[in-house]
Amino acid sequence: MGTSLRQKKMAKKKNEILRSASSIISEKGYEKTTMEDIAAQLLMTKGSMYYYFKNKEELLFECHLMILEPSIEKLIDVRNSDLSPLGKMRKVISDYIIFEINEKAMFNVAGKLDQTFSKEFLEKILAKRDEYNHIFDELIQEGIKTEVFQNVDVKMARLIILGALNSVQSWYKPEGKLKPEEIANIHADYLLKILT
Repeated sequence: MGTSLRQKKMAKKKNEILRSASSIISEKGYEKTTMEDIAAQLLMTKGSMYYYFKNKEELLFECHLMILEPSIEKLIDVRNSDLSPLGKMRKVISDYIIFEINEKAMFNVAGKLDQTFSKEFLEKILAKRDEYNHIFDELIQEGIKTEVFQNVDVKMARLIILGALNSVQSWYKPEGKLKPEEIANIHADYLLKILT
């Protein structure tokens, strides 16, 4: 059965709230951001915010999912593609950087786990991260098996590559001289040397 118009409207509003929340949290920090701040930016009442999210923690959890779930989907698509192991890793690196630049505030918020989450939410986020890491590792292992990549320490290679990719949002400026695609290509050129 298809999604009703009401469900689509609700999903659209939730998305709008999450985008607004991520920009405020990214600017002010999680602790200093209130539900009132987010509601005010969207010209909503605090009460209507609670219709969409039980509390600030649930809202932050959903921000994490907005990054993790599409990232996992993209990774699965690449894994299932006909690209060579090198082509797959180049695409993963490139897609990650483009996504990170386009979702700068959301990445900034989702990059920090701190002590914000209760056990229930933290376990779900860590399970999603583990799922992402597992698929990423599979792509490296495929390259090693086919002798396209060196016999690297898979986990360390992943940590180095993802560490470099995650740092982009801390220094990227839209007014900089390089376009996102150029940044993605340069990163891919350098990071693939870790594997080849």
